[in-house]
Amino acid sequence: MKPIDQVSGDVVNESIRIHRELGPGLLESVYEIVLEGALKRAGYKVDRQVSIDINFDGMTFEKAFKIDLLVDGRLVVEIKSVEHFNRAHTKQLHTYLRLIRQPVGLLLNFSAATMKEGIHRVVNDHRPDG
Repeated sequence: MKPIDQVSGDVVNESIRIHRELGPGLLESVYEIVLEGALKRAGYKVDRQVSIDINFDGMTFEKAFKIDLLVDGRLVVEIKSVEHFNRAHTKQLHTYLRLIRQPVGLLLNFSAATMKEGIHRVVNDHRPDG
């Protein structure tokens, strides 16, 4: 299994390539499906629109939310196509990471002028692989 930092680096590189070729302004679903295909072609296991249950106060709520992409079974990728990130986007991803006990997630905004401006890494008590 590749270190999480390498997985996230590969996702970032593919995102930059896709943004350069397709440009900004398409629907989130377009970037999601293209990124899924590119990562699968690169040899990653990628699950799209993963339904997540929430357990709260002894109750289970099935399919409470969906993760855009789950790469390699552990990297959460949330795709946006918005003018600017806001705090809610970061809070949403951090909560997803906490609820599913994963260390790292990426917020990718494909509407940014450059993809580099549209990448935000969110960490949930992550300790780099040794």
